[in-house]
Amino acid sequence: MEDREKLNRLRWRCTRRAMLEMDLLLGEFLDRVFPSLSPAQADAFVMLADLEDLELWPLINGSRECTDPIQAEVVALLRNVRVK
Repeated sequence: MEDREKLNRLRWRCTRRAMLEMDLLLGEFLDRVFPSLSPAQADAFVMLADLEDLELWPLINGSRECTDPIQAEVVALLRNVRVK
């Protein structure tokens, strides 16, 4: 039950953003890609989801690079998500 609660909290953080684009992108990522992440990548995604949109968006759009290699892997996956 605890894992389900954590996932629900993460889903809320991913889909209640200041930017609609981030709501859609992170929600789609959570549904399609998150289940297949390694534990380290999943932790990195949680850390990225905790960032403010103004910090996260430049990483996703490529105007700023990630310094953490695991987060960089997750950002690369985020860049490949296509929203329905």
